[in-house]
Amino acid sequence: MLVNLGTPQAPDKAAVRTYLNEFLSDTRVVERPPILWQPILKGIILNTRPKKSAEAYKSVWTDQGSPLLVISKKQRKALQQALDPDVNRFKVVLAMRYGSPSIKHGLYVLRKFNARRILVLPLYPQYSATTTASIFDEVTAQLRNWRWLPEMRFINSYADDPDYIKALAVSVREHHAKHGHGDKLLFSFHGIPQDYVDKGDPYANECMKTIHALTRELDMDDQQWINSFQSRLGPTQWLQPYTDETVKRLAKEGVESIDVICPGFSVDCLETIEEIGMENKEYFLEAGGKTFNYIPALNDSPAHVQMMKNLVLRHTQGWD
Repeated sequence: MLVNLGTPQAPDKAAVRTYLNEFLSDTRVVERPPILWQPILKGIILNTRPKKSAEAYKSVWTDQGSPLLVISKKQRKALQQALDPDVNRFKVVLAMRYGSPSIKHGLYVLRKFNARRILVLPLYPQYSATTTASIFDEVTAQLRNWRWLPEMRFINSYADDPDYIKALAVSVREHHAKHGHGDKLLFSFHGIPQDYVDKGDPYANECMKTIHALTRELDMDDQQWINSFQSRLGPTQWLQPYTDETVKRLAKEGVESIDVICPGFSVDCLETIEEIGMENKEYFLEAGGKTFNYIPALNDSPAHVQMMKNLVLRHTQGWD
C-alpha cells in the first residue's frame, strides 16, 4: 500500500475546509491538547484559511484533478506493472492519509484481494512523527476492526537509500542538461516546528542525510548548495532557515540564478508547484534574482519506479 499525504476533492472553499479539518485535527501534526486547539482550529483557521488555500489549489488544478492524486495514480500503476503486471503475487493499492482514497479503503481493497501479508510504504523519504508515524497510527487504528490480522511490515524511511539518491541525481543531471546550472542548488524541505525536533523527532537529521548523500553523488562542494524549510504555519518557530527568507536573501546577496529541488516530496503538489514554482520564484525575482528553476519531483519517472520496486522487493524478502 503506497500512502501519501492527501488532497482536497476539489479546489473550492468547502472541500479545502473539509481536508484541512481532518489534516489539522491530527494530533501528530498539531501537538496541542485538542481541548485547546480545536476552538482555534474551528473558530479561526477553518474560517479564514480555506478561501486562500482554495485559490492556491485552483492555480495548480488540472483537468484530471489534483496533481498529487493524478501523479500518485500513475505511480501506483507503474509500480504494479514493474512488480507484477499479472497481479499474481503483488497487489499495489494507493491510499491517502487525509481525504480519498483513504487508508481504510486501501486496506479494504487488500482484504478483498485476500492479502495475508501487507507492506506499507509511506511516500515520505525522511521520517517524521508528523507524517510517517501518523500513517502508522491510522493503519493500526483501522486494523483494530479486523478479526483476522494480516502480517504487517512498515517502511520507516529511505532518506539515504542508494536507489533513491541515484534517482534524485538523475533528475538533477537531466535538469542541468536541459537548463544549465544555477549559481546555487537549494534543497527545500517541508518544515516542522522546532519544538518537535527538540523533543526527539529525527526529521531534520533525515533531511541532512539526503542532502549529504545526494551532494556526494553529484560531486558538489558545500559552496554550491544550501538548504531550507518551507510551509510553516502559525507564529511558533519552525525549522530554519525558512525557504521564503532564503530565496530573498540569496537574491539580495547577488546570486543571480538558483535551482530548487524538494527531495521530501515524492510527487509534485501544491507545495512544490505553487509554493516553490510560483510564490518563491516571485520572491526571488522581486528581490533582484534573474533565473529561478524548480527541479520537478521524481513522480512516476522510471528511476523512481525502479527505486520503489527495489525497496518493496527488499522489504518483502521471505514472503513467498
